[in-house]
Amino acid sequence: MSGFLEGFRCSECIDWGEKRNTIASITAGVLFFTGWWIIIDAAVIYPKMEEFNHSYHACGVIATIAFLMINAVSNGQVRGDSYSEGCLGQTGARIWLFIGFMLAFGSLIASMWILFGGYVAKEKAVVYPGIAVFFQNAFIFFGSRSDINLKSRDQVTFWRFMKSFIKRN
Repeated sequence: MSGFLEGFRCSECIDWGEKRNTIASITAGVLFFTGWWIIIDAAVIYPKMEEFNHSYHACGVIATIAFLMINAVSNGQVRGDSYSEGCLGQTGARIWLFIGFMLAFGSLIASMWILFGGYVAKEKAVVYPGIAVFFQNAFIFFGSRSDINLKSRDQVTFWRFMKSFIKRN
């Protein structure tokens, strides 16, 4: 069984270089959509406050803001390859990304607290809303991570093109 997939080499068959950013964006979007789909499902199934406290949606909103903040910064901006102007330049991009990650981690930790503190420890009969809040935040968090990890390092050329285009006009 250890040699089951040894002969299968998919990475050699397909050139991922050109499609890497597209695949990263689609993956991030699908994970983001799945997270919100799960929480909308829980809100529809359990509309009463006793079963699902509506204030628990705040975690998902904060995770969404973090998702947008993280995806607004490219790898080149963080490294300083493509972004040197603006209020703070490379330092501002890093601070923005750091705040985005703090919000993402905070919402993920808060969703775990909601799951265990609000549903598991209280031994409620219905635990699905707590699980939905956790999975919503987990999917949004991993969506933002996949977009950062999978994006190509070649976005620098796009930003240089935009700079030269704006300077010409």
